[in-house]
Amino acid sequence: MAGIIFTLLMLVALQAVLGFDNLLYISLESKKAPLDKQKGVRKKGILIAIVLRIVLLFVLVRIIGFFQEPFSWLTGGIEDVIKFSFNGHSIIVLAGGAFIIYTAIKEIWHMISLKDLDYDVEGDSKRSKSASAVITSIVIMNLVFSFDSILAAIGLTSEIENATTAFIVMAIAIVASGLLMLLMADKISVFLAKNRMYEVLGLFILFIVGIMLITEGGHLAHLKLFGEEIVPMSKTTFYFVIAVLVVIDIVQGRYQKKLLAERENTLENKNEI
Repeated sequence: MAGIIFTLLMLVALQAVLGFDNLLYISLESKKAPLDKQKGVRKKGILIAIVLRIVLLFVLVRIIGFFQEPFSWLTGGIEDVIKFSFNGHSIIVLAGGAFIIYTAIKEIWHMISLKDLDYDVEGDSKRSKSASAVITSIVIMNLVFSFDSILAAIGLTSEIENATTAFIVMAIAIVASGLLMLLMADKISVFLAKNRMYEVLGLFILFIVGIMLITEGGHLAHLKLFGEEIVPMSKTTFYFVIAVLVVIDIVQGRYQKKLLAERENTLENKNEI
């Protein structure tokens, strides 16, 4: 019993750590919904995703071999140029990574583009999406993000002999992490709304998440380019890069405040003269 409780705590911690990038995506994506519906969009998206995660868990437990076995029609390559052996897991991870990179680049481009500065009467961007479209995006990406965490959960519970008990433990961990995500989503969204400058940082973190998924998908597909195997980005490297980005952003923000203060002092001195 003690071993099962320890495994459950490990699973909840794992889901919470791996859910950070998912939570960031939810917070940024929900801003595209109408202002009065953003909070509801986050809640509905996460609740639907929790249910679908449990369904996905059930499916993966039953047919995990289908996702791990390479597809014969997607195995091959060109000698000394490219080799690959795609399976269901690698395709899902690669597609998710590509979509996240596309989303991050699109949003960053929108931020620096002068053509998209028009707003409607209510102050919402003309690029806003319907609530249902945002919920759909949140649910789909939640499933992509959860794919690896569910496979890791299956690995952690492999020592539990009773299959039903293992499934219940994993389902409880998924629900617990989902409720934690539900609790934190609004707080992160409020923080980003009050500190707009951190939106750029969030988008670059998402961009790195996309790169991490692409490298992981390439590794799962045994992808080799010009004889060099694609190596997945380690979690340690990922968190180190995030830490560096956060430090750079903080230093840059303080430096900008210092420059503004110096400029104001200079203007005041000129006015006194």
